[in-house]
Amino acid sequence: MKINVLGLSVQESEVIIEKLNVLLSNFQVYYQNLRGLHWNIRGKRFFDLHVKFEELYNDSQLKIDLIAERVLTLGGKPMHTFTEYLANNSLKIGKDISKDTEAVQLVIDSLTELLKIERVILEAAASHNDEGTNAMMSDFIKEQEKTIWMMQAWMEEE
Repeated sequence: MKINVLGLSVQESEVIIEKLNVLLSNFQVYYQNLRGLHWNIRGKRFFDLHVKFEELYNDSQLKIDLIAERVLTLGGKPMHTFTEYLANNSLKIGKDISKDTEAVQLVIDSLTELLKIERVILEAAASHNDEGTNAMMSDFIKEQEKTIWMMQAWMEEE
């Protein structure tokens, strides 16, 4: 078995790199959806949601960078074209969403899908003793579960 400089199996790292690139693609779509929500939100909740969507897209931008850097750390190349992102995306693409509840539901649905991908990566990383990827996925999952809970609480306010 060939081992990389991190002490991880090259073959197993390639599997994780592929899964991280899928996550990267989905995060890029999520990020762009959030930008669209931020720009297009309308109504009485504009001020709150406009700020919240900016907070979420800034956070997503940081996570995108972390994912790409992890791919590089493991010896891979991060995907970086929109063609690749769309080919590997499983999130709904939100177009022209201006209604508050529709926008928040898109965030909930997107985070739910991202969690599925992250849990697959978490399991693969754990079975390959890839603690760096495992820790990153654990952090993402914890934050996103809390965001889903908060968004669902917001949806129930009326």
